[in-house]
Order: sequence, then C-alpha cells, then structure tokens
Amino acid sequence: MAHQQLSSLSDVSSSKEHDQEDAIDELIASLPISKGLVRPVHSLYQNFWCPTPLLPNLIAFQRHFEAKDKDILLVSHPKSGTTWPKALVFSVVNRSRFGISNTPLLSSNPHEVVPFIEHKPWPGPDGMTEPRLLATHIPYPALPESVRRSDCPIIYICRNPLDTVVSSWHFHLQVARSEDRPEWSLEEHFETFCREEIMFRPFWDHITGYWKESLERPRKVLFLKYEDLKEDIVGQLKKVAEFVGLPFTEEEEEGGVIEEIAKMCSLKTLQGLEVNKSGKLLNTILEKRSFFRKGVVGDWVDHVAPSMVDRVNSIMQEKISPLGLRFKTR
Repeated sequence: MAHQQLSSLSDVSSSKEHDQEDAIDELIASLPISKGLVRPVHSLYQNFWCPTPLLPNLIAFQRHFEAKDKDILLVSHPKSGTTWPKALVFSVVNRSRFGISNTPLLSSNPHEVVPFIEHKPWPGPDGMTEPRLLATHIPYPALPESVRRSDCPIIYICRNPLDTVVSSWHFHLQVARSEDRPEWSLEEHFETFCREEIMFRPFWDHITGYWKESLERPRKVLFLKYEDLKEDIVGQLKKVAEFVGLPFTEEEEEGGVIEEIAKMCSLKTLQGLEVNKSGKLLNTILEKRSFFRKGVVGDWVDHVAPSMVDRVNSIMQEKISPLGLRFKTR
C-alpha cells in the first residue's frame, strides 16, 4: 500500500512538472520574435530580447530561485568585458580558499567558475559552495523578487557603448563562422544594435536600470565601469572587496595580494592558459577562445565611422546624460 501511495505521489508530481513545462512552452511560443542578423532567434520577454533557447532556464530562475544574503550576483550587458571581471571577482571572494598557485582559473574558464544562471538548467546553483557567486545578463526589473528583496550584493559591470558594439560584432562573427553562416558588416551590426533587437536589449534601459539602483541603494548595487578597472585596478578591487564584505587587510595590501590577483586575472594571463585556448563552454556552442580578444579601451576608434559616433552621442544625451552617467566618445 505504501509503495502504491509513493507511486501515486510521484505520478502527481511528474504530471505537475509536465503541465508547468507545457505552460512555459506555450508562453514562449506566444512571444514576438526577432529574426535579425544574430542567431539564435530572440524572443521579446518582459520588455527585453532574450535568446529563445535560454528562456526556459531564465523563467525557472525567476520563478524558483531563492537568494541568500551571502550570494553575490555579477551582472553585465553582453560583450561589456564580462570575462575579466568574473575572474577578478571570483579571486577576490575566494582568496582565503585559493592562492595563485591553485586557483581554479588555471584549469577552468572564468565563465565556468562564475556560471551564467540562464545557461544552467534548473535547479541551477544548488550545491555550490557559499558564498554562491553567480552571473546573469538580465535587466534589473527581470531579476527574481528574492534577489531584489534580499541583501545579496549585485555588482554591475558596464563598458563604453561603442566598444561594446565592436566587441559584440567580432564575437558574433566568430560564432557565425564556426557555424558556416553568412557574415555581416559592422554597419549592419550597428543598425541592429540601434534597433535594440539583439541580446538582452534595450541596451540603454539595461544600463540605467542598474545605475539608478546603485544611486538609490549603494549597499545593494555596485556600478563599475570597465574603463575604471583598466585605469585603477588596485583601487577598484579594493572597492569590490569592501562592497562584498571581504575587505583586504593591511597585511594583504602590504604583501601585494591585490597586485597578484590583478596579474593572475589579466587578459594576457587568462588568454595564455591552455584551458582557454580550445574547447567549448559546457552546454553551449561557444568556443572558449572567443571570449578573449583585445580587451582594450577605445578600440572603437579604429572601427566606428564618425556618423555612428554622432548617433550614439545623440542617444546618450537623451538616455543617460540626464542621470549623470558619462562615457568618453570623443
């Protein structure tokens, strides 16, 4: 009898899960889609464009993820220099567990040690060592309520929009070539960018959403610029450590721990590691080496036409300048 009851309960649970999956499939099928240059197809979900294959994971994350106050969420818009900050934040948070000689970064890509939640099938982060360090590209309003309600810190990394456009173009070209798909020009990519129809856009809403939260709740959201990391890596790492409640001690500073982390996590070092030279990220079609290009500030100068610069400046003047946010584009 007990066995029959357990079987019955299992059947009910399985039926509920199946119904939920069907409901999610129906929801996704009802969403507007973009068939632009970039693949895969993107769906307009909660006012932002999300790669359709990622939506089941993302929806499960929204509905079921229970944030803990010690969790740390690293957020960025795609191609905003995310790979480098992932390595930096991981090393700062886990420096009591790992030294330079035994850091997991020697054998794992930064995107593997700090996984994107939307790339992980549910239940996702269960079983991770605390503090759980997770990443996402989704806009602030789309974060699970438990994340917004909890005290878990959010670190947002952004980058000059013109450098973001150039980085995005190169990245997607590599993906297209690996799949023998047609290539497209920077001009075509720029137009797609301005139409806000690819990869977690609207771009400007993404940035301003986290910027506003960082102003209103500075203990909740730390807003970092890629350019500031490049200019003052030591100062920025100290800021990150203090923000997550793990400030560097005087002994660590005098012992050069911050500089060691910066050197280990430099793009030059990471790019030179065998683990990042070949192979694909788990559950993706993305080559590990595709995440390492120049990583320099102002690369857009060699690619972007003056008319594009003027157009971006005009948009920034309308969208972000009134909020006190600035990017150098001259």
